[in-house]
Amino acid sequence: MNEIENNSNTPKDEGIKTTLSYHPDWDLSVQEKYVFQFNHQKLPLLQPNQLSVSLINLYEYDEGFVVTAFLSSSLPQAITFEVIDLVLVNENNEPLARKSFEMDLFGELPSNTSRPWRFLFENDNKLVEELPKKGWKLVFELKNKSADDALPLDLEDSWKEAFSEEQLTKLENIVKNLPPIREGEVNFMGLEANFISGKGLAATLLIRNASNRSIFIENLPLVFEDASQEVIAQAGFQLNNLEVKSRTCKPWTFVFPESSVTKEHLDLSKWRAYVPQSAKVDVKQS
Repeated sequence: MNEIENNSNTPKDEGIKTTLSYHPDWDLSVQEKYVFQFNHQKLPLLQPNQLSVSLINLYEYDEGFVVTAFLSSSLPQAITFEVIDLVLVNENNEPLARKSFEMDLFGELPSNTSRPWRFLFENDNKLVEELPKKGWKLVFELKNKSADDALPLDLEDSWKEAFSEEQLTKLENIVKNLPPIREGEVNFMGLEANFISGKGLAATLLIRNASNRSIFIENLPLVFEDASQEVIAQAGFQLNNLEVKSRTCKPWTFVFPESSVTKEHLDLSKWRAYVPQSAKVDVKQS
């Protein structure tokens, strides 16, 4: 959730280079750290709002095999995982093994970092008799999602009651025509912004969750810029664990109090809202 902006004239995001993060309980030798640093330097740049898994090495033994891989995040806030589903594939992206991993010992992955972790696969997790000697890749398994399909709307009851049939159809058409979201990504898209006298600046954003788990947002700090690219409002929003279900999108309106708006004449022909890089965002997965 690095950047939230409306659909017009959006500049192409630059790649993000992560920093290396070790689990605080890992006691690594100098040689082990050197190996991880070497492999970390070879990682590709990430796009904003991206989670990635990159295989480092694979070691087979009698009862299965161990994969060492980097988990990388370009989210602007730290993230924790409960369970992740991984698939080992060959160089033709054909599955070789799959398993779900409990991640309670992994802890919190800081923003814009890559952390090495070891994943133990048993022989029962194999989908082939024998693994190839090279060409493996590790990928997230994201279920019930076609990369080209638009995420369906999941509206709160209050929104359903407030929307006319025409408004709902318009919103559904907007959602269908949005650029595809990356698998596993959670991002926000700007839909509409208006200044309401006596209330403040209302920005309606679409929260898109293309991961295979629901997310719950407790609080969200936002910064708002108008077409001048000046910061004209900042506020923190308590959302009381707002749920965005897996593989869905949900609109939500954030009203910046009138007292937080620092500019008298706003140009809303182009705007963006985003989470400050240094901000703490409470997001949970389930």
